[in-house]
Amino acid sequence: MDFLSDRIKSMAASATLAMTQKSRELKNRGFDVISLSIGEPDFNTPDYVKEAAKRAIDDNFSKYPPVSGYEDLRAAVCAKFKRENGLDYTPDQVVVSVGGKHSVINVIMVTVNPGDEVIILAPYWVSYYDQVKLAGGVPVIVNTTLENDFKVTPTDLEAAITPKTKLIIFNSPSNPTGMVYTREEMEGIARVVGKNPHVLILSDEVYEHIVYEGEHVSMASFDFIYDRTITLNAVSKSYAMTGWRIGYIGAPVWLAKAVNKLQGQFTSGTCTIAQKAACAAMSYDDGSRDKMREAFKRRRDLICGLLAEVEGVKIRIPQGAFYVLPDISFYLGKSDGEKVINSADDLAFFLLDRARVATVGGDAFGASNCIRISYATSDDHLIEAVKRIKESLKLLK
Repeated sequence: MDFLSDRIKSMAASATLAMTQKSRELKNRGFDVISLSIGEPDFNTPDYVKEAAKRAIDDNFSKYPPVSGYEDLRAAVCAKFKRENGLDYTPDQVVVSVGGKHSVINVIMVTVNPGDEVIILAPYWVSYYDQVKLAGGVPVIVNTTLENDFKVTPTDLEAAITPKTKLIIFNSPSNPTGMVYTREEMEGIARVVGKNPHVLILSDEVYEHIVYEGEHVSMASFDFIYDRTITLNAVSKSYAMTGWRIGYIGAPVWLAKAVNKLQGQFTSGTCTIAQKAACAAMSYDDGSRDKMREAFKRRRDLICGLLAEVEGVKIRIPQGAFYVLPDISFYLGKSDGEKVINSADDLAFFLLDRARVATVGGDAFGASNCIRISYATSDDHLIEAVKRIKESLKLLK
């Protein structure tokens, strides 16, 4: 008898985590694998944040916290929103969750009914699609092109909106493309949302502090859609705190209350020690964010320069985050004599097997002609990885 539910059987495994797991298994077996698959800064959490966590342990913050997060952390989030984004939120509009991924599913689960349409802009972060399906929603994919810097136009977005549209998921800086929308481009999107009062927009701004050119603009800063915008962020990328699992939203009070209700039945409040660490992270700046951004920019320039020398690989220079999404369609249909490369996923596994370099196939991102490369690793690893990739691709004829 099959006891598994249809919802779990229809859900895809996270492609990024699957590739990371496979590369770790190879490493544990003694293979020299360079991992460019996981979206994780290779820096340590700042010392002042770790000290705050240690104090929290000594001060016995070991009891159940409020479901939506400690008051001081939610106040720190509000202060951060005002200081860095020009947004006015109050603590009752903020909910702290177990990482940004948890925040996304919370929002989807409290807004999307079965049959509701959710617009997702491709290439997209892998979890958006399956989280929408889990809620019974209908993912509506709006495709973009490398030639257009993987950005959606207001015309394309408006054409995708129907009376059934409930939510748009927007992400800038983007995972997986690294592209950053300008203020003018974002206003065009905001105007489309403004004309459709039945539509909410979830703005995923997790990579806001990793911008190399231009500026980060928060979608909620367009006041005519503020009351229909959910601003999502986390401490994971900006403060090298991926393992601390702290994400948060700023939202209309009615929606924040609904998320609080849902979270109360799923996880309750998130880790007390991690909350105190996150509160410290957002309340002080020791310059570590700037140092990380400078390192990522140098690595971006390095890897993009190296990839530009690989035959058949097309790239757009990302303006933010720490990913590049090369178009590898030149190699689709080719073979090394043993295996035919029929998809981007095939190429990613080929590179893992032959080059011992872990990337992620673009199929799970809605980018079937691309692979995602994370350059959140050392210069030496990037140089060696692209060298291996280049040599392995020569085997495909």
